[in-house]
Amino acid sequence: MVEIVDSLFLRFLVAFGIGALIGLEREQAESGGMFAGSRTFPLFALIGAIVQAFFPGLLAATLLVIAIPLTVAYVAKVLTEGDIGLTTLVAAVLTVLLGAITVSSERGTLVAIIVGGVVTVLLSAKPTIHRIVNRIDERERRASLKFILVVVVVLPLLPDREIDVLYGLNPRFIWLMVGFVTGLSFVAYILSRIVGAKRGIALTGILGGFVSSTATTVSMSERTRENPDIYRIGTFSIVVASIVMFPRALIEVAVVNPTLLPQLLVPLGAMTGIGVLISGVVYWDSQAEPETEADLKNPFRLRPALFFGAVFAVVLLVSQSAHSVFGVSGIYATAFLSGLADVDAITLTLSALEAEGEISASTATTGIVIGAIANTLTKAGLAWLLGTAALGRRVTVALGAVSALGILVVVVL
Repeated sequence: MVEIVDSLFLRFLVAFGIGALIGLEREQAESGGMFAGSRTFPLFALIGAIVQAFFPGLLAATLLVIAIPLTVAYVAKVLTEGDIGLTTLVAAVLTVLLGAITVSSERGTLVAIIVGGVVTVLLSAKPTIHRIVNRIDERERRASLKFILVVVVVLPLLPDREIDVLYGLNPRFIWLMVGFVTGLSFVAYILSRIVGAKRGIALTGILGGFVSSTATTVSMSERTRENPDIYRIGTFSIVVASIVMFPRALIEVAVVNPTLLPQLLVPLGAMTGIGVLISGVVYWDSQAEPETEADLKNPFRLRPALFFGAVFAVVLLVSQSAHSVFGVSGIYATAFLSGLADVDAITLTLSALEAEGEISASTATTGIVIGAIANTLTKAGLAWLLGTAALGRRVTVALGAVSALGILVVVVL
């Protein structure tokens, strides 16, 4: 009995702390003021906790009762201050729910702590969020919202099973991977827009690699052809964008098949390490040149996303067929050919096949490394084709050393 009381008391304290944290932020914010602050929000959390602990069936009615004075206070705030923002009102309702979740279970307590922290950060980051939004033009915002809407609406409508007509493919899994890869690129794209050239070519090169290392290579190669004197900084941009491809692949594997990550971490980690050293040397050599940025496009576009989905589906089918007909050598051949165009597709494909037990972890690891090496060869080829001879030579030497190390680690392991 004492343990139950102690546990419940502790959860009440946690609920109070979450409410106090949100309340302090609201009182410090310009929109807090007379509406609700450091005293009111802890009370909201305690109300939710008490009702959930002793009268769980009355939680919905409690929210309704609380909503009435909240609405009155909100109307008064609008009339007196002319502020029609709903943030504080929504935060108040959410605080009641967080208080209830805190006492519901141990998992609920953990979730409430995490959500409470995220809410506080989100509320306090209002100026930063507004600055970020203002740096994205209206056309890009509309395109991004349309893409997100398509992903969110389409995903639950797709069947979550293997379809015979589609040769055993799972439509929901494929679309989920499309949203995941595009979302990963979009986060980096937004950061690149925020950072811009003010933070230097190193950071923008890294972010450009997360958005699209191929797009970064094409852009910098074309800029170098237009202005041959920037071949050093162009080399750095291409090399660092190509190196970022390896951590990006590790992130994808960590999401799709975490058990494969430790084995893949050795070769890709080694390639990343040597790549960082080479990038450092190239960056030091390029300091005399003016900074420039890659011309990146918003990855939240429907046509490229559909194209990636088609490529991913084809690579998945080809990999399965090649493995059944040619064995491991078929997987490696598919990885190389697929990697020449896109490393994400083969990374996700082999991670999924290993998770399903269709191929071994060593086969998946080697195949992903082969795909990554093939993609670095593509970058070198683009530098020669679209850039200058000086750019092509330097990119080939840098990425050639990275690829050689990757091959050596795979062979040794």
